[in-house]
Amino acid sequence: MRDSCGRTIDYLRLSVTDLCNYRCQYCMPPEGVEKRLHSDILSIEELAEIAAAAVRCGVKKIRLTGGEPLVRRGLVDLCRMLRAIPGLAELCLTTNGSLLPQLARPLRDAGVDRLNISLDTLRPDRFAAMTRRGTLQDVLDGIQAAEAAGFYDLKFDTVLIGGFNDDEIEDFVELSRNHPWEMRFIELMPMGPCAGWDRSCFLPGSTVLERVPELEPLEAQGVARRYKLPGAAGTVGLISPVSHDFCADCRRVRVTSDGKLKGCLHSREEVPLRGLHGEALVNAIRQGIRQKPERHHLAERPSDTPRNMNQIGG
Repeated sequence: MRDSCGRTIDYLRLSVTDLCNYRCQYCMPPEGVEKRLHSDILSIEELAEIAAAAVRCGVKKIRLTGGEPLVRRGLVDLCRMLRAIPGLAELCLTTNGSLLPQLARPLRDAGVDRLNISLDTLRPDRFAAMTRRGTLQDVLDGIQAAEAAGFYDLKFDTVLIGGFNDDEIEDFVELSRNHPWEMRFIELMPMGPCAGWDRSCFLPGSTVLERVPELEPLEAQGVARRYKLPGAAGTVGLISPVSHDFCADCRRVRVTSDGKLKGCLHSREEVPLRGLHGEALVNAIRQGIRQKPERHHLAERPSDTPRNMNQIGG
């Protein structure tokens, strides 16, 4: 299905929870978020129904997000239900990786095709400071479990933060030399807790190319501009929503864990889906796709959304 700007929308990011076992500084307040009643969050059945309706509207790819999706009870059952939807080509999941030692194999068996793992630093002390409660070793164990379960083409998402991890750029890129991974650097976006941070924290993706000039360009994939070290097994991706906005090529919509469809991560506009069924649900999703904003305005001002990232889905 096409939106009002003529973009084909075939990608749904479906948030299954706003809860997380971490408290990353740019994403959540230190005390976390107020835990909602179970009745305030979409049930597994409602999530599957919305996903099926989205596929009827032309969605081919679904990515499960959070919060941290692996803390959601019933997630593996949901994955099985989504994989059974006729016409769904790809089922992916973004995670902080800490619970993969227990869940990587069940997720693979349930039909998840690919994992993205969030990893903002390779240094244990920094990791503890950023997440406020996690350990780097948990994630490293999760990576090992993911590969053992058959997730070989892992993608790693690193939020690029000036004064925090920009001195690790070369270390992250080096991981792509011997591993068939894509190491992706994502520009920090001015939203939620980090909206008021000093401007020096917000680095353009081009910083990576300046630090590692031997990177050679490849064909773009989705929103990522891709590069490769000569002879490397893996690749490097740059996702630059602020300095190199890719709105004209955006093909995604989002559904929050409380059942609101967002055409843009940074928009205030939301279409309520909860309580709708059949054609009414399909028509509401079509409405949300049609009114997808032309672009965001991060280059001029902070995000317009009143939600934190964990309340939308990363």
